[in-house]
Amino acid sequence: MKAFSLFVIAGLTVNCCALGQMSLGMAGPEVSFETAVQAVTVVPGSRFAGAVRVSLSDGWHVNAHEPLDDFLIATVLSFEEKEGFSLQATAYPEAKVITLSFSPDPLAVYEEIFMLAFEMEVDSEVAAGDYALEGVLQFQACNDAMCAAPRTESFSLSVTVGEASTEEEENLPAWFEDAPFALLKEAEDADEEAAPAVEDPEEDAETVADAKESTDDVSAPGNWKELADQFQVVNTLAGYSDKDGFLAFIAGDSGGDDGSSSGGRSGLWLLWIVIGGFLLNFTPCVLPLIPINIAIIGAGAKAGSRSRGFALGGAYGLGIALVYGSLGLLVVLGLSSAFGTLNSTVWFNGAIALLFVVLGLAMFDIVQIDFSRFQTRLGLTPKEGGHFFAALGMGAVSALLAGACVAPVVIYTVLQAQDLYSQGNMLALALPFGLGVGMALPWPFLGAGLSLLPKPGMWMVRVKQAFGVFILAFAVYYGYLAWSLMAPASTQVDDEGLWVHQLEAGLEQALENRQPVLIDFWATWCKNCSVMNRTVLQDPEVLEALDSHVKIKYQAESLQSDPTRDVVEYYKVLGLPTFILLEPKE
Repeated sequence: MKAFSLFVIAGLTVNCCALGQMSLGMAGPEVSFETAVQAVTVVPGSRFAGAVRVSLSDGWHVNAHEPLDDFLIATVLSFEEKEGFSLQATAYPEAKVITLSFSPDPLAVYEEIFMLAFEMEVDSEVAAGDYALEGVLQFQACNDAMCAAPRTESFSLSVTVGEASTEEEENLPAWFEDAPFALLKEAEDADEEAAPAVEDPEEDAETVADAKESTDDVSAPGNWKELADQFQVVNTLAGYSDKDGFLAFIAGDSGGDDGSSSGGRSGLWLLWIVIGGFLLNFTPCVLPLIPINIAIIGAGAKAGSRSRGFALGGAYGLGIALVYGSLGLLVVLGLSSAFGTLNSTVWFNGAIALLFVVLGLAMFDIVQIDFSRFQTRLGLTPKEGGHFFAALGMGAVSALLAGACVAPVVIYTVLQAQDLYSQGNMLALALPFGLGVGMALPWPFLGAGLSLLPKPGMWMVRVKQAFGVFILAFAVYYGYLAWSLMAPASTQVDDEGLWVHQLEAGLEQALENRQPVLIDFWATWCKNCSVMNRTVLQDPEVLEALDSHVKIKYQAESLQSDPTRDVVEYYKVLGLPTFILLEPKE
């Protein structure tokens, strides 16, 4: 990529409020664009680089340029043809690999704000003047509950062509340097298509469906609307739901989620982590060392006063909390992208499962792992009066050398924090710190000389073994993740004849037998739909609850085609998956 000495902002922000899809009643994020180019004036016959900053509504993401599943719609940047201008290369940011709360299957996505880079060539015959280039972004957006229809949005880019570059320099926006310019050369060398024709996501989705030899004939010819008018809508469920929520929906409850449960679950996680950290003090590789460490930091009887001992114990506990909190932040923030990619692989989950097996066995003393013995080799001796910084440092050292009783819980806490953070939960950053807080809780009181410690005994071994059971359970969980990643989920609908794939045929059957109806609106590009299909919709309790219903799968693949467009509008489908319960009118 050529260097440019002069810079300018192509100042334009475009707000796109789900334009085409809203007319269909389909939900989706609001999207805005900001654009900038590196040259104030572009000389004919040269190239210039630019960037696009895309912002989505909170809670939404789009599939990456290279999705992990072939049937998902990729994010593609292109420009409409403009005489004298040709796109040479496009570069996309590094995708973030996430797992949604209801599925272990990984997704490669761009989250709420991401930057794209491009390089454009100006023909030597282009006359001086101002030009407006029309950019197009193709994408498909989803959140934790539903997927909006694939769509394209346009934005404008202003470029000034002149005989020579100007001397005036203007500042670029702060986000500009974060665009993936370093990948432009790599993209061009790889012979990527620089200016692909703008793809119609609806046609693309149809092609994917055909390629997978779908047997689902979703057409509803004839008088489907006349039949639909003879039914009344009893309930609607938009987006993913677990089994309990889906059963409540069938029973007539709204099945909605106001989003407050996510925060409640996060708070509950933090509470359990703090409690777990506190209980780690009562394991045999921590509890016996507490009197020794109190003496080393000069707390307890050596402190001179209870208030000073309380402060020294607090400093010691703060050292513990800072070590675990910093470790968690380092992994979750500093290594977030690489960690997420690793966490989506079979071998990583398998390795974590094996590690947890070893650490779990250590809790039963089948395997010996204990680093606390190294503490005696550091030359630390009891202090008279103590020093706050020494207590802080000693707390940090003890956190690192706590041994087998702590390591498994620390590793699990960091993994859980990473999973929650990948789902957009900022409270996840507090989990490792919460573990340290739990371990630190008794120390101010112990430092003050209060007799809070129970006598060592066999009960400590039982506490340790209880942690072992907990750790082995998560070894099974990560082993299951590894196994599930070895067999990619099929996008086919394997319903063993339980579902009707013709809307008209299903409605006719329900009218004839006076049966209630469930319509499942889905598509191959809807990840949430495939998860629902192979989990909730195959659950025996759910199938039993739907036994008396006529079950219709409506493949809303191409939203612009007839009659899908009319059906989606008629039932006010907000996104996929959407489930509609109907009953024949009296």
